[in-house]
Amino acid sequence: MAEKKKRNFEKVKLYALLHLLLMLFSMTAIFSKKAGLQESFSMTFIVLYGVVLLILAVYAIMWQQVIKRMSLTAAYANRAVTVIWGIIWGKLVFDEQVSLGKIVGSVIIITGIILYALADEGKATE
Repeated sequence: MAEKKKRNFEKVKLYALLHLLLMLFSMTAIFSKKAGLQESFSMTFIVLYGVVLLILAVYAIMWQQVIKRMSLTAAYANRAVTVIWGIIWGKLVFDEQVSLGKIVGSVIIITGIILYALADEGKATE
């Protein structure tokens, strides 16, 4: 029983790492949008795009670490959460409107991720 709890805790840690990583990845949209508002090749433009490249480099390395430890299909199914982060960043950073359609879409995405995780869990216990 203790071994099962330990495995479950490790799985939760891995999913938490994955979602933090996906949140970081979604931040590239913030920096690239802000860079796009700058004069081309100005210092601010270069710094903002440098941040985008740094985030992408960290993401690429960490993504490889995640998919070493979990199934690729499970990791990719969870990537859909970046759409939700995009909506959150749009509201918080750019004061964009959150429409009913965006909320419904987010609920559908979350439902899909949960259904996939439950189905994947069922396969693992068989």
